[in-house]
Amino acid sequence: MKLTHQTPLGPASKLGVPGLFGGLRDNLAPWKNEGKALAVISSVFVLLYFIPLGNTRFDNAVMESLYLAQWYAREHVLLCLIPAFFIAGGVSVFVSQASVMKYLGANAPKGLAYGVAAVSGSILAVCSCTILPLFAGIYRMGAGLGPAVAFLYSGPAISILAIVLTASVLGPEMGLARAIGAIGFSLVIGVLMHLIFRSEEQAKQQAQAILPEPEVKRPLWQNAFYFAAMVGILVFANWGRPQTGGTLWSAIYDARWSVTAGLALVLSLILVRWFGVHWSEMAALGGLVAAAALLTPQTPTVPFVVGVVGLAWLLNRPRPDSDGELNEWWQQSWGFAKQIMPLLFWGVLISGFLLGRPGQEGLIPSTWVVWAVGGNSLLSNFIASFLGAFMYFATLTEVPILQGLLGSGMGKGPALALLLSGPALSLPNMLVIRSVLGTQKTVVFVALVVVMATLSGLVYGAFFG
Repeated sequence: MKLTHQTPLGPASKLGVPGLFGGLRDNLAPWKNEGKALAVISSVFVLLYFIPLGNTRFDNAVMESLYLAQWYAREHVLLCLIPAFFIAGGVSVFVSQASVMKYLGANAPKGLAYGVAAVSGSILAVCSCTILPLFAGIYRMGAGLGPAVAFLYSGPAISILAIVLTASVLGPEMGLARAIGAIGFSLVIGVLMHLIFRSEEQAKQQAQAILPEPEVKRPLWQNAFYFAAMVGILVFANWGRPQTGGTLWSAIYDARWSVTAGLALVLSLILVRWFGVHWSEMAALGGLVAAAALLTPQTPTVPFVVGVVGLAWLLNRPRPDSDGELNEWWQQSWGFAKQIMPLLFWGVLISGFLLGRPGQEGLIPSTWVVWAVGGNSLLSNFIASFLGAFMYFATLTEVPILQGLLGSGMGKGPALALLLSGPALSLPNMLVIRSVLGTQKTVVFVALVVVMATLSGLVYGAFFG
C-alpha cells in the first residue's frame, strides 16, 4: 500500500509545494492587517517607554523645535505662504498648453525658450516633487529638452518666495547669490543637456515643424500683468527691515504697505477686466479691506488677511456664465496648501529638534556639523551638494534647516551649495525624472547639478566665508 504524507492542508501529493505555500498565505492573510496594527502599537509603546525625558539635550531639542515653529508661523506663513499658494494655483490654471508649445517648444526661438524657462520659477512656489507634473506635461507636450530641464531646475530653485525668504532669514548676500546661481544653473544645465543629446533634439524639432500653430486663450501680456501684480504683492509685503536707515532699502520698507495696497488695487482691476469678476463684488471686497485698514492702522496684516479671505470667497462664487477658471484657481491653490503646509510644518519641527535655532543647539552637537560641512573645502562643498541632492525638501523648509545648520557651524559656501542642489533635486524626484527622461539623461542631469553646486559653493565661500 502506498502511503501519502498528510499535511494540515491536505495530501502533499495532490496539493503540491505551490499549493502548500498558497494555503499558508491564505491562512496568514487575516493576520496581516492585525500584524501592522500590532507593529504600530508596539512601536509607540517602545518610543514612549524609552523616550529620554529629563535628559537635558533631549528636552532642549524639543523646546527648540517648538520655538522655531512658532517663529516660522509668526513671521512667514501669512505674508509668504498664502500669496505663494495663490500664485502657484494661478500658474496651474492660466498658463496654457498652447503657451508651452509657443514659448518652450523645440521650434521656439532659443533665447525666448530658455529665458521663459529660466525665470518661470520666480512665479512658482513648488518643491522638487510638485514641479514634476508640470515638467512632465510640458516635455510630453513638445517642449525641448533644454528648456524643459531649465524649467525643471528653476521651478523649485528660484521661487520668488524662496529668494525673498532666503534674503530675509539668511542675509541679502545669500539671497542674491541663490537667485543668480539658480538662474545661471538653469540656463547652463539646459544648454548642456541640449548639446549632449543634440541628435534627439534635432529629430524632435523636425517632427514639430509640421504641427499647426497653437492657439492661446488669453494673450501672454495679460497673464504677465496678472502674475506681476501677484508677485509684487508677495515681494513688498515681505520686504525686510534694514539694519540702517536713510537708504533706498529702508525707504521702500517704510512704504511697503502703501505699495502692497497699490498692487492689490491693480490686481483687482485685472480680475474685473480680464478674469470675469464682477465690479460690484470687487467693490464690496475693497470696502471691507479699507474698513479693516482704518480700524487697525497699526496692524496691516489684518486688512491683508481680510483681502485674502475675500479673494477666496470671490473665487468660489457660482458663475453660470463662466468657464470655471476662477473656481479652478482656488481649487489648485488649496491643493498646493494641503500638500505643502503639513510637510513644511513637520520640516520646521524636525529642523528645530535636530539642529536648534541659530546660536542654540538641538539634538545634534554643533561639532558634528562643523566636521562634515564646516569651512569651505572641496570635500565639505561636495558633501553638502551631494546630500542636498538626495534629501527631500518641502518648499521653503530648506531655509530654516540651513538657518539651524549655519548656527551650528556650517560654512557659507556649503550652505549655498546645498541651497542650489537641495530644493531642485531629491531621491523621489530622481525616480520620477527617470520615468520621463530615461536613466541616461537623469544621471547626466543630477551630475551636472551636483558638480555646479559644489563649484558655486567654493567660489561663494572664498568671498563671503
